[in-house]
Amino acid sequence: MNILNLDSNHPLLIQQLNALGFTNDEDYSTSKEGIEKIIHNYDGFIIRSRFKIDADFLDKATKLKFIARVGAGLENIDCAYAHQKGITLIAAPEGNCNAVGEHSLAMLLSLFNKLNTADREVRSGKWLRENNRGLELDGKTVGLIGYGNMGKSFAKKLRGFEVTTLCYDIKPQMDDDNATQVSLQELQQRSDVVSLHTPETPLTTNMVNTEFINGFAKPFWLINTARGKSVVTSNLVSALKSGTILGAGLDVLEYEKASFENLFSNELPEAFKYLINSKNVLLSPHVAGWTIESKEKLAQTIVNKIKAKFC
Repeated sequence: MNILNLDSNHPLLIQQLNALGFTNDEDYSTSKEGIEKIIHNYDGFIIRSRFKIDADFLDKATKLKFIARVGAGLENIDCAYAHQKGITLIAAPEGNCNAVGEHSLAMLLSLFNKLNTADREVRSGKWLRENNRGLELDGKTVGLIGYGNMGKSFAKKLRGFEVTTLCYDIKPQMDDDNATQVSLQELQQRSDVVSLHTPETPLTTNMVNTEFINGFAKPFWLINTARGKSVVTSNLVSALKSGTILGAGLDVLEYEKASFENLFSNELPEAFKYLINSKNVLLSPHVAGWTIESKEKLAQTIVNKIKAKFC
């Protein structure tokens, strides 16, 4: 089988696929239109988030047997049409779920202990102890929305704290010692912290809006290491201003391009200006699952799944 690699990944991916007898070509710069002219030569291709895989692209991939995404989500692929054409879709959420769990916990602890603001203040010569009095996680209720690989990873990290961990997912969950599955309404009634671990779907796009936020019984902290389009930023800012949301840790933003890079080509949106100047907001550039270890794990997961299906 001939495989086209469209994004650079850990070297083990190509090395191990070559050892299994696959032929690997690499093209990390040609435009989507250029790739469409050669994709008919390939049985499979491996991509991260370089461009969207739509029906027109898939129609030109006449030999295609699989698409492998070195990441967790498949929202940049027309999955229904790919399935219709008998194309196997491969993702690797197992590869970076530990990294996402750790990052979610890091964001939450940093917000509770005001580490981002305290660090800046000390560096500027300010020693404001009372202003930086923090909160303890113990005794809080953490609600996880989405309980797949990422949500389960975060729940496992929370076991080291005396917290109540709830989860809500559209799929019934098996028994799990790390979290108790509840309805969304119960999660909204009880949670002090809400952490999103959902894919990008029609159900989750713009999910965290004013109506959703006002459904909570008490002010809460929000962590989003999932997808930026799940949160309506202007509604989040309004809730931060009113105190309905106490603070937010955002690894993803609704403004992201498909490539997750070059956020803004024009003037910054007003809502984003508020976020970057807010002391109770912590931001990172979509790196929750982006560790030295996860780069290797993601690649190995893809190799293992291709091997299991096609060898």
